[in-house]
Amino acid sequence: MFNQYIQVPVIATVVGGQTGRLDDYKGGVESIIRLVPSIPESALQGIEEFSHLEVVWHFSLGSDSDIELEPRSPRGNPDWPATGGLVHRNHRRPARIGISYPRLLGVEGRDLRVTDLDADAGTPVVDLAPVFQEMLPRGTVHQPPWPADMLQNYWKNASERP
Repeated sequence: MFNQYIQVPVIATVVGGQTGRLDDYKGGVESIIRLVPSIPESALQGIEEFSHLEVVWHFSLGSDSDIELEPRSPRGNPDWPATGGLVHRNHRRPARIGISYPRLLGVEGRDLRVTDLDADAGTPVVDLAPVFQEMLPRGTVHQPPWPADMLQNYWKNASERP
């Protein structure tokens, strides 16, 4: 399907936290982002001064055979408009890359303790950085109504899951 690829290193792995590829109730779950041995602990020096991280990870539980680029309704719900595959934020994207903004709770050696990371346990992390407020989107962010409807339970506390 694609004729050009790049390789990216895995710099860490998610330990604990989310399991089961669930769509909602991802709030309040703690996990660890554990650096691989080839990354020195000193690469994290100063990161504890930041409240949030930007974490780039791979939907490793997805499959290349499950990539879907043609328009479809999010989560199969016909109440939401069919949108192209690059408008969805799930494992069916071509590179199967996810980006999350967990809150940093602490640093212990090679481990970054975080909450609200929506990657499942065992997920490979390909990059991470502290969130700089100055690097967030500039101007007013706007979107159609369906994402707010679809994600109304996304960050609800996991303990409230039915």
